[in-house]
Amino acid sequence: MELLSDSTILSPDTRNVPIGITGEGIGCVEAPRGNLIHHYIPDQRAILQGVNMIVGTTNNSAAISLSITKATKYPINKVNATDEGILNRIEMAFRLYDPCLSCATHSMPGKMPLLVNTRDRFGNILKRLRR
Repeated sequence: MELLSDSTILSPDTRNVPIGITGEGIGCVEAPRGNLIHHYIPDQRAILQGVNMIVGTTNNSAAISLSITKATKYPINKVNATDEGILNRIEMAFRLYDPCLSCATHSMPGKMPLLVNTRDRFGNILKRLRR
């Protein structure tokens, strides 16, 4: 309430109400997950008619995939690797890039649904791990 009542913040010299905006706006900001690119399309009354956002996960998808691949190669080739250990390594690999995925993928009991298929070089499923 204090900030909402502050005459300095609400001064016409500080706050500009958009009037008659024509054209599109594009911006980029560094966010916890990586670059957030946003694109806005307003009408003549400054009401947004279109919004496109490209989040850090999109920019990092290739790196996430590579990290998951690297995280799984070592334990899968080891005879004594546990299924739970492999699933944990995969989860740790993608959580590094996108902390929101780690929250968004958990259900209420606190378990993250995860399905991992181990395939041979021909694409045949050799083993399926599920959490």
